[in-house]
Amino acid sequence: MCVHGHNCFACYMPPQVIDRLVKSGDKDLVDLAIKTMKLGESARTKRADMSPAVNTSFRSKTGGKYRLVYDMEEREFPLPGRIVREEGGPSSKDDAVNEAYDHTGTTYDCYKEVFNRNSLDDNGMRLISSVHFARGLQNAFWNGTQMAYGDGDGQIFTRFTKSLDVVAHELTHGVVTYTANLQYQGESGALNESFADVMSAVVTQWSNKVSVTQADWLMGDELLGPRLKKEAKGQGVTLRAFRVFDKGKAYENHPTLGDDIQPKHMRDKYEGDDDYGGVHINSGIPNHAFYLAAMAIGGNSWEVTGKIWYETLHKLHATSNFEDCAQTCVMVAQKHGKKVAEAVADAWRDVGLLKEAIA
Repeated sequence: MCVHGHNCFACYMPPQVIDRLVKSGDKDLVDLAIKTMKLGESARTKRADMSPAVNTSFRSKTGGKYRLVYDMEEREFPLPGRIVREEGGPSSKDDAVNEAYDHTGTTYDCYKEVFNRNSLDDNGMRLISSVHFARGLQNAFWNGTQMAYGDGDGQIFTRFTKSLDVVAHELTHGVVTYTANLQYQGESGALNESFADVMSAVVTQWSNKVSVTQADWLMGDELLGPRLKKEAKGQGVTLRAFRVFDKGKAYENHPTLGDDIQPKHMRDKYEGDDDYGGVHINSGIPNHAFYLAAMAIGGNSWEVTGKIWYETLHKLHATSNFEDCAQTCVMVAQKHGKKVAEAVADAWRDVGLLKEAIA
């Protein structure tokens, strides 16, 4: 279990995308998609029963940045696999190993330099990655103790280690566990996913040293395989990424993916039971609020807007909802002056939240 017993298993690729592949009619895609779904459920049942908030065995040897990368050699379990690279060790001939190592280091460095956070638990927790998890796995996940990355099928998805967005997103689920520990259900679960998206955008923009106006605000576009890109050349088809922060759609009328269903306003909020009450779907609402705030405030996302969201995360609790997050964001933003607070408040209002005025 996670720190307070909540379901901490979190996959990058939302279930609605995997469901589309199951319904594609392509036998190879269907088989891999079903395998991905089954492995996700299996991983949930195998996650460690621990209490990392009080367990110092997860602390690194140095008390600081310490990365370990393992190779699952396309096996499924048990994690983590065979050790292939450790902090300070030589690079590998395996691109996936080096990508996991490098992107994990970039994520650690951003949290340390920008937010003064020492690893996921702020106590030097070891950063463990397992690559080549299960043959053709079309996902990546954080299981409460470590990261695991699939290689994709090479046609729909490329290997998941290619994307800094993916690595920073999944590692941020660990940060969420050690802060608000947002319950993975309904609005609190959508906030869990949104903070992972938001902080991964901050990490990526910090790494690339691009301002909010220079950033593309795309998520996971590096994962788009050649088949998806070829199909996107059809008339009326849009394919930008798997998720986007701006008001547009990540994909529309795509033969394999269909239409992006993430809402950007509360009036369009998903109210069903799938995806733990829409945790990957409704995260689009707070994601868009962050984008609007960042664009209004300007500059670099990690300097003001990212810090407001990061401090907000510390002030939330396991069952916080969207309105809680919006109000807390504005209160935190007031430390940065009236104009910043107004920009943050306007962003949340523009997505249909902040029902009560903030003094």
